[in-house]
This record gives sequence, structure tokens and C-alpha cells, in this order.
Amino acid sequence: MQFGYWTPVFGSWLRNVDNDSTECSWEYCRDLALKAESLGYALTLVPELYLNDIKGESAPALDAWAIANGLAAVTSKIEILAALRPQYHEVALTAKQIATIAEISNYRFSINMVSAWWEEEARQYGIKFDGHDDRYTLTSEYTDVLRGFWRDTPFNHKGKYFEFKNSYNEPKPAKIPLVYAGGESEIGRNAITHFADKYLMHGGTLQEIESKIKDMKERRAKAGKGDFLGYGMAVYMIVRDTEKEAQDELKRITTIKDFKAYENSYKDFTHNSNLNVEISKEEYSVSNRGLRPRLVGTPESVAEKIRAYEKAGLNLLIIQCANMKEELEYIAKKVFALV
Repeated sequence: MQFGYWTPVFGSWLRNVDNDSTECSWEYCRDLALKAESLGYALTLVPELYLNDIKGESAPALDAWAIANGLAAVTSKIEILAALRPQYHEVALTAKQIATIAEISNYRFSINMVSAWWEEEARQYGIKFDGHDDRYTLTSEYTDVLRGFWRDTPFNHKGKYFEFKNSYNEPKPAKIPLVYAGGESEIGRNAITHFADKYLMHGGTLQEIESKIKDMKERRAKAGKGDFLGYGMAVYMIVRDTEKEAQDELKRITTIKDFKAYENSYKDFTHNSNLNVEISKEEYSVSNRGLRPRLVGTPESVAEKIRAYEKAGLNLLIIQCANMKEELEYIAKKVFALV
């Protein structure tokens, strides 16, 4: 099992807690990456939203690509996985940008293709927001175009969304960046089957993750492709010396402080996403269904659960926690050796 973590471009991941000392700043993200790298974390996911969906629209949110570029320059081992939403990035320019950041990082840079879900964010930033199925169709062609620019000279393409003729985009990356993606709808899974190298999932129960991995393996085989290079899951981890301490922390972060604001945010997310499970109000206390796997407890009990996920085919956990500096270190020192 590999362990990664979410770069806190929004600061805290906690919707109900105001005193988490995880900071929304470049300095915090930089120092966290250097510390995590030294502790053995294999990857950091840099999420992309221009509005803060954790603390509210008026709260700060750092630019994912500026942060990813900075991390590429200051780290030496950790893989940097930057979220990419096609609607927000001109594809030819982005192909060049990725090739450049890949070189800066010595080819530790990957992209997480995201179809986007927040219509209000798109409105505020003047971005066209297509329907769910169209967003996945765009994402699929966009990924094909990126790889074409990285591979072909000159590049030619004519599709539904893009047309290029005798286009030069140099230099080519010495190593083609990996493409991660996640999705649960039928069209999402079908698209990802064809364009992604690795499959990412929201937090889920062991049975849910087993089912999704089985389904995606079957889709890849049916498409005449080999298996994905890996399967990852988002998770919010709470690890403490005792079970009571862990459960007390779980209660603290899931106690809703402002139900009206919480309910509006919850509805905005669930109404704009095509999910295959219902998200409880408790689970929405953190992002990406991170509490659903219930990796909450002592190092021994959490490690036992992780081993079960690994047996089911999962090989990457991308962790959220609070406070991130202290918790990532505790998890690394107490859990890694037990898995």
C-alpha cells in the first residue's frame, strides 16, 4: 500500500471546525510536502477549485497549478498529482505547461482529470458549464489531445471539441505523464476505462471498493486493455492511541455548527454530482466521502482495515486529516510499519 495526502489548498478540510491550524498558505503547503516526503509519503494530490467548498465561497482558495509548480521545484521524491478540469484550461497551452512542470519535477508530475461539478463556481469565473455527460465526453477528448501533443510532431486532430492542424508543441516530455481519473456514473466509468492510467475513488466501504475495482477490471478487459496501473481512494483518517480518543475526535469534527449553511453546501454538491451512493450529513463533514471507510481508531485497528482494502485491490490511500502536519507524522510513524 502506498500513502499519499491532499495538499491543503483550502486550509482545513473540516466543515464544522474553526480552530484547525492547517493553514491556507504556500509556506504551509511547501513545508508539509517536504515533511511528508521525508516521512515516506509517495504522492500528494493538489485539488483544484477556485472557490472554497469547505469553508464557503468567500474563504480563500489557492491556485492548484501555482502550488503544484512550486512543489515540483522544491521536492525531490514525492509524486505531484495536480487536478485538471478541462473547462478551465486551454488544452494546447496546458500540454506545454504540463511538459514543462514534468521536466521541473524530473518527471514526478501527474494529472488527475476531473470533469468538474460546481456550476456556481463556473458562473462566477465566466466558465461554460456543460451537462454531466458532455463534461465527461470533453474530458476524454481533452486527454487524447494532451497525449497527442506530447507524442506527435506536428500534431493533427479533428474531434467534437478540438481541431488542430500541423501544430507544434515543443519540447516533448521525456516521459509521458500519468493520467488519474475518478467517476461513478455509467458514462464516467466508460470514459475513464479508455483514457485513464489509474482509477481513483471517493471514500467507500470495503464492499463498495471491492465492487468498483471488480467492475473497472471487467471494463478494461472488455475494452481490450490491460488492468489499470493502480487503484486509489480518498480517506479522512483519525488515528489515536486509544479507541475512545479516536471516537471523541470523530464526534468533534462531525458536530454541525451551522445547519443552514451546511445544508446549502451539501445540496449544491449532491445536486451537481452523479453519485452512486447517498452521502450522509456526517460524511459531508469532510470532503470526498473521506469518513466512509471508517479508518478511525488505534494504529493497530486502522492498519488491519487498510490491509483488508489492500487485499481487495486498493494500492493507494490519499489522506486528509487535521492538523495535517502533526497527524501525517503520527500516521507515518504509527501506521506505515503495521501495513
